[in-house]
Amino acid sequence: MIVKVINRSAFELPKYESEFAAGLDVRANTDGPITLKPLERAMVPTGLFVEIPEGYEIQVRPRSGLAAKYGLTVLNSPGTIDADYRGEIKVILANISSEEFVLNPGERIAQLVLARHERAEWLETEQLTDTARGAGGFGHTGRS
Repeated sequence: MIVKVINRSAFELPKYESEFAAGLDVRANTDGPITLKPLERAMVPTGLFVEIPEGYEIQVRPRSGLAAKYGLTVLNSPGTIDADYRGEIKVILANISSEEFVLNPGERIAQLVLARHERAEWLETEQLTDTARGAGGFGHTGRS
């Protein structure tokens, strides 16, 4: 799938870091280091502008290594970039650890996943089809 991109960053385009990776690693395009204190968040620019084909979105997801090692995550995960958005891609990073994190320019901060989606068409009704699960949710099947 071809996605048009303008790269106004000082870094290479996002790329897949392994043969079967689903996400492209995107980098911070900052003038200098950003320090995120515990529970602090920041909108981190990437310098990237995209033209996503109709019927697709780009999902912005955390990088597992940053989350596991440093408590850094994408706050609205997964974030959605719609096909009609033409502004700069920015990543909402949050530090949910108890220690400061210094984010350096060019550091890989998130993954971008191109995903096909459908548009829903609502059909109002007074009744839904019964299922064995019914309205059970939020852990209703137990812990194990």
